[in-house]
Amino acid sequence: MSIPATIKTDILVIGGGAAGMAVSLAARRKGKRVLLAEHDIVLGGILNQCVHQGFGHAVFQEDLTGREYAARFIHEIENAGIMVCTGTAVLSVGVDRTALLSGPEGLYRVGFEQCVLAAGCLERTLESLNISGTRPAGVFTAGTAQQLMNRGGYGIGKQIVILGSGDIGQIMARQFRQAGLDVIAMIEQMDHAGGLARNRKECLEAFQIPLILKTTVDEILGCGRITGVMARDLESGRRYRISCDTLVTAVGLIPDRTLCRELATPEGALPKWLHLSGNCESVHDIVDSVTREAFALGDRL
Repeated sequence: MSIPATIKTDILVIGGGAAGMAVSLAARRKGKRVLLAEHDIVLGGILNQCVHQGFGHAVFQEDLTGREYAARFIHEIENAGIMVCTGTAVLSVGVDRTALLSGPEGLYRVGFEQCVLAAGCLERTLESLNISGTRPAGVFTAGTAQQLMNRGGYGIGKQIVILGSGDIGQIMARQFRQAGLDVIAMIEQMDHAGGLARNRKECLEAFQIPLILKTTVDEILGCGRITGVMARDLESGRRYRISCDTLVTAVGLIPDRTLCRELATPEGALPKWLHLSGNCESVHDIVDSVTREAFALGDRL
């Protein structure tokens, strides 16, 4: 079925997180017509599940939570004349500069002059790791655990092992401890913890999270619900069991460029009208740098 372009805009922005909101505001200030599409029912992206502080030092010279940071931009967008489509998935982007969207009103097509992909990142999942054993309940990525707890109000378990020492894993380790849960260990294959020095100090050190270095998890145990993991020392090869009822993985992020795949040349080049922004372009350590780069992109469009 052919669906004609029912909406025309200068710039289509895909993703309503920090990058998408900033590039939309900057482009709108230049007088461009902007349509901002976000699959969640609210703008803010990953910021909405970040209840911890540490956001806004560079942009606002304040220490904000992720939700507070997002709220500042959401308020501005609501009064900027930007067409915002929440609860809307972008299904495809075509070489004819149209995109197929699915929203509360059904399917429709948007025609545009420039498109900005600000879809953020995907977490590396258990399937990307060489881990044997069963696949029981109680295994989560760090971002999923954060969303379940902070947006859904759900509990995820009581005795937790964290694989990987990235920033979100460290932040969740602190939150688990603050919630009275037992963080049995954080397991890291490198000889040092990852993430920002700030998080190592405020999370691992301040809450005395046990950190096991040069080690990985190579097997998951349990049927129905996880009962433990087998840890392997990467130097000696020694394997040993750690009992737990929850495994949280924090093993890296991958820029989400799914919508670009059919548009790129064999060499990986994208059309000149398609732009990447934020963590979709490259993984950033802090949201302030995402915002600044997105503002600069919006000014150039």
